[in-house]
Amino acid sequence: MTTGPGRDPGAVSKFVEGFAAQLVEAGMQRMPARVFAALLASDSGSMTSAELGESLRVSPAAVSGAVRYLSQQHMVSREREPGSRRERYRVHSNQWYEALTNREAIIKRWESALSEGVASLGADTPAGRRMVETLAFFEFVDGEIAAMMERWRLHREDRFGQG
Repeated sequence: MTTGPGRDPGAVSKFVEGFAAQLVEAGMQRMPARVFAALLASDSGSMTSAELGESLRVSPAAVSGAVRYLSQQHMVSREREPGSRRERYRVHSNQWYEALTNREAIIKRWESALSEGVASLGADTPAGRRMVETLAFFEFVDGEIAAMMERWRLHREDRFGQG
């Protein structure tokens, strides 16, 4: 486990595995959870595939698949090391904001699909009423996420400064 000076590698490893287990319990796949937790626990927030593999004692293929998943979820980004073909994988301090903000696009697509469902089923049918209620739920959630994200942005600026 890559640790800074004065850190107990065993304690860092315990945190990584414990936090990863919490992410798995919440529905994330095990290897992406471990890679994400390892990146989050590194001082730089950035590691190469080799560093992640060594730190987690897993194969490069396992790291590659995990990073692919995390990239698709907007939880990590890939960066080229200057003058090298190696990539570094980085977790950013605002990764939760980015991940949740990107969910808004998914919710919008669900709203669109549900609207089509209401139109095809008829709002007065039992199935149509379920669709109307489901659509109303996602419209509500969409509005709440947007408002919450704006409040978070302001709170973050106040607490941590511009970032």
